[in-house]
Amino acid sequence: MLFPTAVFALFFFVVFFMHWGLVRFPRTRKWFLLCASMVFYGYWSWKFALLLLGSSMLNHAVAKLLAGQRDGCGRNRKTLLVLAIVINLGLLGTFKYAGFFTDGVLLPILRPVCGWLGESAVAALVSFQESIYPMLSSIVLPVGISFFTFQALSYVIDVYRGLVNPARSWLDFANYLAFFPQLVAGPIVRATVLVPQMEELPSEKRHSETGKAVFLIVCGLFKKTVLANWIATRLADPVFAMPETFSGPDILLGVYGYAVQIYCDFSAYSDIAIGTALLMGFEFPDNFNAPYFATSLRDFWRRWHISLSTWLRDYLYIPMGGSKSGPRRTAAALLVTFLLGGLWHGASWTFVLWGAFHGTVLIVERFVTSFRNPAWMEGRNAATLVRMSSIVLTFHLVCFSWILFRGGDMEVVRGVLGGLFAWRSGVGDVTLWSATSIIMVVAGFSSQFLDGGRMAAFHARLCLVPAWVQGVAAAVVLTLILGLGPKGVAPFIYFQF
Repeated sequence: MLFPTAVFALFFFVVFFMHWGLVRFPRTRKWFLLCASMVFYGYWSWKFALLLLGSSMLNHAVAKLLAGQRDGCGRNRKTLLVLAIVINLGLLGTFKYAGFFTDGVLLPILRPVCGWLGESAVAALVSFQESIYPMLSSIVLPVGISFFTFQALSYVIDVYRGLVNPARSWLDFANYLAFFPQLVAGPIVRATVLVPQMEELPSEKRHSETGKAVFLIVCGLFKKTVLANWIATRLADPVFAMPETFSGPDILLGVYGYAVQIYCDFSAYSDIAIGTALLMGFEFPDNFNAPYFATSLRDFWRRWHISLSTWLRDYLYIPMGGSKSGPRRTAAALLVTFLLGGLWHGASWTFVLWGAFHGTVLIVERFVTSFRNPAWMEGRNAATLVRMSSIVLTFHLVCFSWILFRGGDMEVVRGVLGGLFAWRSGVGDVTLWSATSIIMVVAGFSSQFLDGGRMAAFHARLCLVPAWVQGVAAAVVLTLILGLGPKGVAPFIYFQF
């Protein structure tokens, strides 16, 4: 069930009025909310909904046991925690990585070994392949499993650390884990933020928040259905589909286009999710803050997919030593964190390389920034020049990494990089360079000005405008969405993760 569709609009219409109509019946309201989330998730497959319910039962039971043993044996608590982590990651690994590790890691190792051992070993390997491939092809990746698995893990780990108490009931935790606005593509909301809201459901609508929520949803719809989808179909997809047919400038425009597309696509989902939750009285943290204005890759990860980057920091990087350990251990922690972050995004070597690239650049940045800036950089004009240069350099480093991210396989990556570095001159496809293409890319890039606190400031100014003007503006934007958007709406990019 996609956000920008009539099916979701009808679904949310019913959920919204039932949610606020059941205010005087809190327990019934909680059950209705859980059922609504199960319908939303089960729209893809009822098996996905059962998996999610099973995950909620397991993780809540473990959290209750951990909380009950806070003053007891530390070994038992650690065993429970390890068991929960193994089961959660085991489920994620089975659905998401079984094919990758079998076809991309295990079999490439076994083939030369079996060839060295002889014909009987080769025959056994062939038999193994014939039996394993049908099994692997039958595995269907549940939508959003990476997101709700990380959310469940953070809950269990925080209970173990004593940072949060378990939810009062399984129903409250199930609503926390399955809440439909952020279920399939985030943000990854911490238990400290959302569980208390699920325990004490919002009791009244605030008109100021309603206006902000509608504004977020309209902005998200525009970014997804107009900007992201247009750039994808007319710019990024053609270039990445057949890079060998395009010139160097064409490919560069396609890479810029994909950078803007993925930002508009993913931030649009976050905007709609945050706005939808806000209409129901729930508050989510921001997930983006103008990432392409970052002055370093470290700054980029403070601004891009904030809920994931903080998750990786708190549950991987810091436990491995973080920045407080020695240089070598810090470098190792950074590299491992981003290698795993790359794998979280997808089961392919291109994602592993994407994570390795980010981890390596972050290590280099830490080394370079350990030196004191020269005196000439301390003046105002010089500082401005350095800042602007840093933004441009960081943006192009990120764009380079998006080639790995978007490529899907190494053949496409080689084709795109080959076209860029060979720099076949000229404009191979004039349709890529239309005025509409440039306007769409610039508009998508400029939409960052509405991220984070700037969105709240803009909305505060918007509230000063007469209501009829706001209504006309919303109608104009919706008309643009209907007129400029494609006939069908592609799934959000992050649904595949």
